[in-house]
Amino acid sequence: MTETPVRPPTILDVAREAGVSKSTVSRVLDERLPPSGSPAAERVREAARRLGYRRDRFASALRRQQTRTIGVLVPRLTDTVMAMTFEQLAAACARRGQFAIVATTDDDPAAEAEAVEQLLDQRIDGLVLTTARLDDDVTSGLRGHGVPVVLALRSDGTTPSATGDDELGGYLATRHLLDLGHRRIALVAGPSFASSAVGRQAGFRRAMAEAGVTDVDDLVHESAFSMESGELVAREVLAAGDRPTAVFAVNDNTAIGVLAAAQALGLSVPEDLSVVGYNDVPVSARLPRPLTTVRVPFDQIAAAALELLDEARAGASPRHVTVAPTLIPRSTSARPPR
Repeated sequence: MTETPVRPPTILDVAREAGVSKSTVSRVLDERLPPSGSPAAERVREAARRLGYRRDRFASALRRQQTRTIGVLVPRLTDTVMAMTFEQLAAACARRGQFAIVATTDDDPAAEAEAVEQLLDQRIDGLVLTTARLDDDVTSGLRGHGVPVVLALRSDGTTPSATGDDELGGYLATRHLLDLGHRRIALVAGPSFASSAVGRQAGFRRAMAEAGVTDVDDLVHESAFSMESGELVAREVLAAGDRPTAVFAVNDNTAIGVLAAAQALGLSVPEDLSVVGYNDVPVSARLPRPLTTVRVPFDQIAAAALELLDEARAGASPRHVTVAPTLIPRSTSARPPR
């Protein structure tokens, strides 16, 4: 004998149980509104708990043309910076009664286009991209179709963006090494398609020029944002003649790769080689030699990105927010060897 499926409780059931109107239940259980402490509101919440009522967020979203869901694109979640950024975005969304979902692209434009389509199929209210490339403009197509979109960590110069001040951060890292007495400083520069890497390189070049070191092209080495790439580039740089006395790597992953290469080549840090990273991911302070790095306030970037997304949805003019990084000196940087 087939059992009759149990009907889930409805908003009308809660209203009857609490002795209030349907509209009162709807107002009390709407997370967008300030919580009420009235006796009627308490009866509604208690009735909902007792009946096991769950508000149909999707149905209510369709009625008001919102799902309270934000799509987030990152290159990869194995990158600690991207994972931290998504966590901060998710936490900021939760504080606003929103929900964040994530998709990864591996920094591949074709994969990004597919991920965007998948997220839009979820009826999201807007997109936050950490994947912007200077050699590809996915965002112009999105804006042309009226999709609210904001960039975080990277910028394309046009779309609303929330980033760290990468030029300042690159300057601070390089200035720190120059102030210690280094002049031959190599830059593990990151990929040229990422505005964050381009900005940090600009800061490096500005600091070097101020110190009178103007011919730096042979000191700049493009890389990926990975430990493996940092180690590969550093092995070549450190094994060559006229070895640098210091390396600035434009993220902590590549800096850790540089540390691995130095160890493999028998170099002591910081006695033979100083190393500075960027971002201040949690592991940086917990390495056997805690890493000197530049701290980025990811929480501020996430909060600014969501504010910009609100503005984009309201049709406001594009705005760009930059937040200041901070140099964090630790034990991988010291005066150069004599």
